[in-house]
Amino acid sequence: MKLGAFSVSLNVKDIQLSKSFYEKLGFQVFGGDITQNWLIMKNENCIIGLFQSMFEKNILTFNPGWNENAENLESFTDIRELQKQLKEKGITMLAEADESTEGPAFFTIEDPDGNQILVDQHR
Repeated sequence: MKLGAFSVSLNVKDIQLSKSFYEKLGFQVFGGDITQNWLIMKNENCIIGLFQSMFEKNILTFNPGWNENAENLESFTDIRELQKQLKEKGITMLAEADESTEGPAFFTIEDPDGNQILVDQHR
């Protein structure tokens, strides 16, 4: 099962403070908008998202159709197919992608310990 690019989305209290901290670890701003309280930061192929006041918990994120540079992949498994495969394996969806659509969509699941996993397709 190919889930796409992986990142961790962190719920942060102070985005400026978090940005400064992760820069000290070698991360650089890769995307986002700090004035909107979100940034994507990258250190080699490690990607983290910093999100202030946008959600309650940290989230594991996968992006079907993208590589770690947010570049479109020629071939990938559509999110609706991934969702179907996971449902067939007994995974419960917290939020589902509309299977009658095409293009951008997302679904959310939770692991046995309550860690949320977002699968978010942008194309």
